[in-house]
Amino acid sequence: MRAVALLVVGLALVGCRTASRAVDEPRTVAAPPPAAHIGGYSRNGRAIGFEVHGDGPETIVLIAGIHGDEPAGGPLFDALSEHLRRDDACRTGRRIVLLARANPDGLAAGTRHNAAGVDLNRNFPAVNFRASSRHGPRPLSEPESCVLEALIETYAPSRVLSLHQPLACVDWDGDGEALARAMAAACDLPAKKLGGRPGSLGSWVSGDRSTPIITLELPKNASRLDAETLWDRYGNALRAFILHREAPKTATRIGDSRS
Repeated sequence: MRAVALLVVGLALVGCRTASRAVDEPRTVAAPPPAAHIGGYSRNGRAIGFEVHGDGPETIVLIAGIHGDEPAGGPLFDALSEHLRRDDACRTGRRIVLLARANPDGLAAGTRHNAAGVDLNRNFPAVNFRASSRHGPRPLSEPESCVLEALIETYAPSRVLSLHQPLACVDWDGDGEALARAMAAACDLPAKKLGGRPGSLGSWVSGDRSTPIITLELPKNASRLDAETLWDRYGNALRAFILHREAPKTATRIGDSRS
């Protein structure tokens, strides 16, 4: 299954709670609940849901939980979802697509891979894909990676964030270094270039789609933190990703020598 329908399933989400004081909180009026969707289902039939906050014109995508043994992204994105209902600055002029648990079977089992034993972050249709038992027999052989591929193809974001553990840094692929450094300045993680992996989301998004992608690598002990503490530590980095504006590129004048 390569194409996955994006089906609206309702708007029912729980209410907000007070966000951490350590995160920049502009004075705002609460927005309506975000649109909630199901992008598809896991190998074991678990729904893979996502939310859409705001209505554009710019679109950005944030994804967590690709590896089931890296669970901190779920509660952190839950806190982000609540924050977005109050933060007019984040919502204005952009559509924010938020998918918090991309590998629900792996999360339930506490395993890196999905129920078929495939590392979903090696199963994307990047030019450097390598078939194997752990990467899958072909790109998009897994329903979970199909959901993420369809999400990005459908929404065509200007930038993507993928949240992982445990390398404790802000990595980037493609033209994302300035963004990674802005995020690192907003938290206690260093900006560090790790390099692309075969068939990874980063390799596909940055190489094949020419879209900047940030990998926010939380430390291993982030799994022991609750949503409020995670937001206190990393909320400003997520806001930096959402609010980032690229500096305008300087045009080269005729006669300039640039070797």
